[in-house]
Amino acid sequence: MDGEKKEHEHHEEHHEHRKKNNFTEKIRENPWILATFVLGVLSIILLASTFLGGFTGNVVSANSAGEKLLQFYGTMGIEGLTIDSIKEVSGLYEINLIYEGDIIPVYMTRDGKNLIPESAISPLEQTSETETETEVPKSDKPKVELYVFTYCPYGLQMEKAILPVVNLLGDKIDFKIRQIGAMHGEYEKIEAERQLCVEKEYPDKFFDYIIAFAEDTAIGSCNGDATCLPPKLNALYVKLGIDASKINSCMASDGEKLYNAEVSNAGAESVSGSPTLIINGVNTQASRSPEAVKGIICSAFNNVPSECSTTLSTEQASAGFGAGTSSGSSTASC
Repeated sequence: MDGEKKEHEHHEEHHEHRKKNNFTEKIRENPWILATFVLGVLSIILLASTFLGGFTGNVVSANSAGEKLLQFYGTMGIEGLTIDSIKEVSGLYEINLIYEGDIIPVYMTRDGKNLIPESAISPLEQTSETETETEVPKSDKPKVELYVFTYCPYGLQMEKAILPVVNLLGDKIDFKIRQIGAMHGEYEKIEAERQLCVEKEYPDKFFDYIIAFAEDTAIGSCNGDATCLPPKLNALYVKLGIDASKINSCMASDGEKLYNAEVSNAGAESVSGSPTLIINGVNTQASRSPEAVKGIICSAFNNVPSECSTTLSTEQASAGFGAGTSSGSSTASC
């Protein structure tokens, strides 16, 4: 009997050792397994504090929430995380983290106090696609506003999708690109001021600047660097016939005022995500191809103009800098 017991214990020990070896091998093959496990444990710990401690009711900005999250994981020894996007979902902040090329969504209460794991997010009601569509009010001249962060990859994506529509419809719509603020750093604020000054000083070249900026991968690669960016911007100015000194003078004298007015407007409209497309006062969703955007804008006319019968590209614009297209459909935002 003792011999059988020892043999059984040896077998169990060997089995347990093999399980550990298999798990170690899996981690070596895919180190993200470990990071996901750590993130999950931390989220579950903080989930308990959500229900035990409740919500404070003090709302922090999306930018502050993202910074708090990175700082928190940094104190836990988890490095190499960056933020892909932040948006509000059902009263929570959905913060999409990037780690080694993977995007991991984490949900935070809007007071910035607690995290909730994705597994705990479950809709209480299932709605059909037609039920979630928003009916856009009609008008003789639709008012179309596109809210963006200047360096948000999804804002750039929507700009590339909508500008062919704007060129097609011309003054039949009242179109404006609106600035939300800056979530990626000071360089994003500077670019917002720059774009506002291009619009002020060269209104007829503003959309040309926007599309050229969005499609220029060389500018995108600078990531706002103060030494890399100026020569590339100057080349863009020369290409478009824009006087750099005029733009710089405007930024120095009026940039802050123009920027603050836009941030105040975005706050008044409760806009925090890039891109946000508002047509005739209603927040709308559209697939990010010129044809799809044209369709939703044209649906807002009392009398649909003949230009709406023109077929535009059905290819999704690529997210981020560059003139390419994307094979997949995106609804992501910053």
